[in-house]
Amino acid sequence: MQEQGSNRFADSAQRTIRMEAEAVAALEGRIDAQFDSACELLLAVTGRIIVTGMGKSGHIARKIAATLASTGSPAYFVHPGEASHGDMGMITADDAVIALSNSGEVGEIVTLLPLLKRLGVPLISMTGNPASSLARASDAHLDTGVETEACPLDLAPTSSTTTALVMGDALAIALLEARGFTADDFAFSHPGGTLGRKLLLLVSDVMRSGEGIPRVEQHLKLSSALLEISDKGLGMTTVVDDNGHLVGVFTDGDLRRSLDSRIDINETTIGELMSGNAKTARPDMLAAEAMRIMEENEIGALVVVDDNDSLAGVLHLKDLLHAGIT
Repeated sequence: MQEQGSNRFADSAQRTIRMEAEAVAALEGRIDAQFDSACELLLAVTGRIIVTGMGKSGHIARKIAATLASTGSPAYFVHPGEASHGDMGMITADDAVIALSNSGEVGEIVTLLPLLKRLGVPLISMTGNPASSLARASDAHLDTGVETEACPLDLAPTSSTTTALVMGDALAIALLEARGFTADDFAFSHPGGTLGRKLLLLVSDVMRSGEGIPRVEQHLKLSSALLEISDKGLGMTTVVDDNGHLVGVFTDGDLRRSLDSRIDINETTIGELMSGNAKTARPDMLAAEAMRIMEENEIGALVVVDDNDSLAGVLHLKDLLHAGIT
């Protein structure tokens, strides 16, 4: 019985995913002149984009507003029920409205239509009924309808809320690209958390510099170089020439190979043992990009050099992890 129950659960889950995936796939064929018109109206807005919806559509509307706001299109959610009791004052003639309703006949939203028309704001609707009151009152209508909900009773909003969410993402990304929204712009609206750190932190913000850099000259004996490695605690040292230019690195791996060769650590110079092709970074490089270089080359540190190839710092994996770059 346990196994049969598990199979029933899996079958139900797979059917739901399949039905919602098919509903989303059908949206692609509906991206037409109405979608273009919606984007043009939203791009022309000098105020804010107001997103509204009731019930489950309201939850989707909140997410769409958040996505728009974080991708360069200032937006916020207004509850249609509250709008009838004072919150209409949050909408100005400089704004545009995106209204979500699968039926297009939800009373709380239909009640707002004369008020929105009086304000003269552009109205974009997402419904599953192009003949509905909301769709007919709109300046642009986006069809998010589905043949059937994933709910076996065809009652609970499932496929229809998924298509509305995806259509909202399509709008947000189309506007993002039209505005030329950049990674720097994105970072400005996401200054906190891991995402902000990945987008804002530079190598220069995290690297070891000055006396914190493990550094030896290439003619120094290995025995003396080992003291520098031990003292700085990074498991490596940079190797420089007489002018302070980077000529190589010496790591724990190089040390193991050297000892296997039974070299005399008191006679052999670090320059004879170093690796000459060190992976480097620039101070103005994003810390996240430096992390990618380390991962691709399976190394634990990068040497940081300036525009003159002079030693500027060392970036260690543990410094990136401590800074929240993962």
